[in-house]
Amino acid sequence: MDFTGKRNQQKEISASGIKAEKIAYGYLLLKGLTPVERNFNTRRGEIDIIMRDGKQLVFVEVRFRKSALFGGAEASITAIKCQRLKAAAAAYMQTHRLTNNTAARFDVVALSGDLSRRELYSVNWIENVIVD
Repeated sequence: MDFTGKRNQQKEISASGIKAEKIAYGYLLLKGLTPVERNFNTRRGEIDIIMRDGKQLVFVEVRFRKSALFGGAEASITAIKCQRLKAAAAAYMQTHRLTNNTAARFDVVALSGDLSRRELYSVNWIENVIVD
């Protein structure tokens, strides 16, 4: 069996994910958010970008889809993904000894299209995607 095709596809997906995160990060900086941390990992999940919007902590999930054929980047946020984001955010807050009084929200930056040139992709910043 030849698995090299699958391995190359995974590398391409990883490279586009890294590029999408860089684009999202720059976009949020331009919108006035202040960086806190990137790629916070815990066994509960991962948070792509953590920023501040004024006094509010913002946990950002970056989603990228080259095509909207199966619903696009926005449609890829599932209930399970939201649960993992909340669990990872709780771990972040525990690790950094932040209290429940810390204002926080969950945002998504959804990118669609071809990331090779700015005019070929779109950015959709969705604030407060998880509301309890």
